[in-house]
Amino acid sequence: MSLASLYWGAPAWVWLALAVSLAAVTAVVWSYRRAPASLVVRCLAALFKTLAVLALAACLIEPLWSGMRPRPGANLFALLVDDSQSLQIRDPGSGRTRAQMARELVAQDTGWQTRLSQDFDVRRYRFAQRLRSLDDLAELDGSGDASCLKTALSTIGKRYGGRPLAGVLVFTDGNATDWADDQIDFSGLPPIYPVPLGTEAEVKDVSIGPVSVSQTNFEQSPVTIRADVTAAGYGDEKLAVQLLDEQGEQLEEQTVEADEGEPHTVRFRVRPDGSGVHFYQVRAVSNSERWQLDPSTEKEPVEATLANNTKLACVERPKGPYRVLYVSGRPNWEFKFLRRALAKDGEVKLVGLIRIAKREPKFAYLGRTGETTNPLYRGFSNQDDEEAEQYDEPVLIRLGTQDDAELRDGFPTTADELFPYHAIILDDLEAAYFTQDQLLLIQRYVSRRGGGLLMLGGAESFRQGEFARTPVGELLPVYLDRQPAATQDARYQLTLTCEGWLQPWTRLRETEEAEKERFDAMPVFDTLNQISGIKPGASILAEATDQNGKRHPALVSQRFGKGRAAALMIGDMWQWGLGRQLDEEDDLARAWRQMIRWLVAEVPRRVEVDVRKTTGKSTDPVEIRVNVSDSQFLPMDNVAVEMEVTTPDGKQQKLRADSSQQQAGMYVAKCGANEPGAYRAKVTVAAPDGHEIGVVKTGWTAEPAASEFRRLSPDLALLERIARETGGEMVEPNQLDEFVTGLPNRKIPITEPWVYPLWHQPAIFLFAICCLLTEWGLRRWRGLP
Repeated sequence: MSLASLYWGAPAWVWLALAVSLAAVTAVVWSYRRAPASLVVRCLAALFKTLAVLALAACLIEPLWSGMRPRPGANLFALLVDDSQSLQIRDPGSGRTRAQMARELVAQDTGWQTRLSQDFDVRRYRFAQRLRSLDDLAELDGSGDASCLKTALSTIGKRYGGRPLAGVLVFTDGNATDWADDQIDFSGLPPIYPVPLGTEAEVKDVSIGPVSVSQTNFEQSPVTIRADVTAAGYGDEKLAVQLLDEQGEQLEEQTVEADEGEPHTVRFRVRPDGSGVHFYQVRAVSNSERWQLDPSTEKEPVEATLANNTKLACVERPKGPYRVLYVSGRPNWEFKFLRRALAKDGEVKLVGLIRIAKREPKFAYLGRTGETTNPLYRGFSNQDDEEAEQYDEPVLIRLGTQDDAELRDGFPTTADELFPYHAIILDDLEAAYFTQDQLLLIQRYVSRRGGGLLMLGGAESFRQGEFARTPVGELLPVYLDRQPAATQDARYQLTLTCEGWLQPWTRLRETEEAEKERFDAMPVFDTLNQISGIKPGASILAEATDQNGKRHPALVSQRFGKGRAAALMIGDMWQWGLGRQLDEEDDLARAWRQMIRWLVAEVPRRVEVDVRKTTGKSTDPVEIRVNVSDSQFLPMDNVAVEMEVTTPDGKQQKLRADSSQQQAGMYVAKCGANEPGAYRAKVTVAAPDGHEIGVVKTGWTAEPAASEFRRLSPDLALLERIARETGGEMVEPNQLDEFVTGLPNRKIPITEPWVYPLWHQPAIFLFAICCLLTEWGLRRWRGLP
């Protein structure tokens, strides 16, 4: 907006006006030069008459005062009022909430709004999750679940793009839930004038920050719920942090000190009842203000808000059973203790394939004439050649199979037979037992299917089993190509490495001191498979120390493709269980269970479901991604994916996922999460021929108030940045009248000129008359003619 300026309406009369002025001034000076009066009186009289003459002469050229102003009604001006829950905060000393303050400021009968409406077409809006028109102040109830400030400004910019929008006055506390530094784009926005609501004074509040869930493979604490609790304005008071189940029953309570502004991490350990989806609630409050959590209380809360005192946690417990295939070259003690340990685990099923006799070549002169079956089966009733073991086949027994057909022909030869297992354990079995195709199948099982492989340290494992330079040897985490020097009559003591201490499944005690005592009490072992080294990327979790103090890798693991492979070099772990007293805890059984649970923990299924937020906005829909694989764990297309979602209010919502264009075998559906609370979903996948591939249950939580109340004081830094980047400025609530008055002097899209004729004003003639009267008075006072 340009400033007002002075110019002449009749410039053609300039020379005449100058001539008249010069003649008049000359005459005045000449007449007063010899007047009988003092010099001061003569000069004052001449001055007043000269000013009168010049004022009248100036009227000949018609002086005009002109400038530019907004054309009334031609420009738009937007008022945006925050209507989110954060405006329900009552700032200390204010006696009113931020929402009440906003309603008072934007009342249409205020003077600044009346003045603004004279020059602009004012459009009023409110925003929370989205932008809406504001027709009645009663609509400002501060109930919005989010402060989508960025979305509101972007909508205004797009809606009025190309139209004369002079600016936007935003009434907000600046706590936007949809704004991140990498998302800021101020292009296309008009000048923004933020009006901050609230003060930076400290308030009393207890809040729960991010809540995370971690599931472990050891038994005593399968699920850990972690929450960060922060208190402000409570000094050193005690805080009660509670864990509640879905029915609202308290499971555990911990007490922490309210360290001013510093977060305290609280961990709850809980065992969910069964598999599936479970929800827990973490709640925090000051010990002296527990009454605030009672919904029936009529007292005014002491805290600034109670909306951030609770958080939900979703725990998903995959449903078993996990099937583990154990393959051994001979009956041994290791299988006995392993089978006994897993018998107590309802989620893991052990299937055994044990060779009790190797292949026996058939010679014509051995046995009875015409006998083709193995003599081990002589005397049994089933003498059918197709059912009895042949001379050139190993004698195998099967344990824990689902039916008579499972493993009937020995170790699986196809992916359809092997891939249903979640893990494979190889023990005391040479590589020559497998065909080359079976060795390659095991490698694909780990790398593509994502299964787990564990090789135990039997007599014919690792190098002794000639697994070097085989597909199985390639996926093992240790090198088998060179034979290291063996230690004679060595005895080995097992200890954890630094990486082993970090793995919860390798530990059996609650404290480090108790764990060290356990290792000290363990028996020494006699058998250890020697290796030449570990592969890059592998981790040594446990070591075996001989009597000379030399350390040898005892337990090594690594990732291989989508799966994992582990090597346990100790060959007589069973000795750990032999020396146990009846009244002692069965550490070997627990160690086996935890190791097997770790081995199968991350093995994918044919149907995998992943729920993720589409954006950083808490109110945006969640994206449910379903990955479907065929029996060989290759991406599977042309399947039907249907979902049944249960919302927090118990309503059922049916969805159908569409095939993703980004990845084969992926199906995506979006589900709205507008209501706060717990959501459950049942995902059913059917093949093209209609048969069911799998059913998976999942869940997630929606807590829009969590981001809404992540901070309570106004975000003045963000508001100042918005104003600076868009060409606006911060406007304090008590400066609105001054701001609106000076608004026409700013840059306005549509303006019109205004002209003020100074020569046509009575003040000009009044000024000339006053000057002449003053000059006449001086003359009469001094008696001049």
